Amino acid sequence: MVLAGGSGSRVGADRNKVYLPVAGRSVLAWSVDALAGAAGVGPVVLVVRPQDRDLARKVLDEESAHGAAVEVVDGGATRQDSELAGLRALAGRIGTGEVDVVLVHDGARPLVGAALVAEVLRVARAAGGAVPGLVRTDLATVDGAGGLVAPARHTAVQTPQGFRAAPLLAAYERAALEGFSGTDTASCVERFAPDVTVRCVAGDPRNVKVTYLHDLDVVAGALTGP
Repeated sequence: MVLAGGSGSRVGADRNKVYLPVAGRSVLAWSVDALAGAAGVGPVVLVVRPQDRDLARKVLDEESAHGAAVEVVDGGATRQDSELAGLRALAGRIGTGEVDVVLVHDGARPLVGAALVAEVLRVARAAGGAVPGLVRTDLATVDGAGGLVAPARHTAVQTPQGFRAAPLLAAYERAALEGFSGTDTASCVERFAPDVTVRCVAGDPRNVKVTYLHDLDVVAGALTGP
């Protein structure tokens, strides 16, 4: 599942940032192809804002090597609503066992590598859940009074995050019933599927998220550099 429901506010763009061009194609085309072209990945569901549906289909048809096989689904008002919409699109195949693991990837991460996708998929199948992360040494913890405390071990979480499909879908349906909104996929699983073990796997420093304008230059350099 690729999520593309964000905006261009922090980038300073007049459109959803995933449709901005980088190295000859849109950010979204790079992200979709990175996931769709990875070994072991089956159907790809792209979750978009309803107003972006036609644009998303155009990008897939004109820029993506795998676009014809990608299913486009309208998302919701929040990230969690959009994830649930994507899971519901896969529900029948989850029920039959055709889809055993779901990878949830941010469409604004166009540099995700095949090795990271394969590792997340492997660990999610073996343990139940897998989340890639990078240890950060440039962050500090602030106490309630605004003072710095002893340095803590912080981890920057990346995507794709992978989970066994059936408990993931059940967790999201229950979260919807109870009105719970988590910070990411793993937080919803931890609350509503406590029997699922979620492992942290080593993230990739190249797997940056396009958040600000300068990130596009970083991505372009990685895609076109030596």
